[in-house]
Amino acid sequence: MYEEVVEQLIHQLERLPGIGPKSAMRLALFILESEDNYASELAKIIELAKKTIRFCEVCGNISGHALCSICSNSNRLSSIICVVEEPKDLIAVEKTCEFLGTYHVLGGNLNPIEGVGPNELRIRSLLERLSNKKVEEVILATNPNIEGEATASYLARLIKPIGVKVSRIATGLPLGADLEFADEMTLGQALTLRREMN
Repeated sequence: MYEEVVEQLIHQLERLPGIGPKSAMRLALFILESEDNYASELAKIIELAKKTIRFCEVCGNISGHALCSICSNSNRLSSIICVVEEPKDLIAVEKTCEFLGTYHVLGGNLNPIEGVGPNELRIRSLLERLSNKKVEEVILATNPNIEGEATASYLARLIKPIGVKVSRIATGLPLGADLEFADEMTLGQALTLRREMN
């Protein structure tokens, strides 16, 4: 339908997460119809990001240096570690402005069907961080789906014998939601994790 080079561009864009064939086609056409320098600037910034951005040596967050801005911040509580699956999850927690501790990015979740086991995640480095006896609590903030719950359970079994407090983020109904639209798992969690009102 299109020139081969356009088909290749669409194919590469389609490989991006959340981009289907139609979105890839729209993006490709947008790039082709944009100003001449847009495509070259986009290519340059992608290449620069790939060359300069790395992962924090301590927590696994995206960083331009050996340590990310959170791990290098002496005002953060190093005694509390919030474990998340991906850097995007860390960003979501940071946006709440509720957490002042540090993080550990696993790089995914346990998913045997996809071939992701404990060795494919940053679990060993987490346990190494806990061996210094300075960490008092680990908050497991994996996604509230089957894989995330399995990952949280697995980590809890590994961490509890070390003597570190392990907690799990609460899940439930979002503010402003109607009960009739909540799925059973979310509503069940909301009931189970209910708290006494003052």
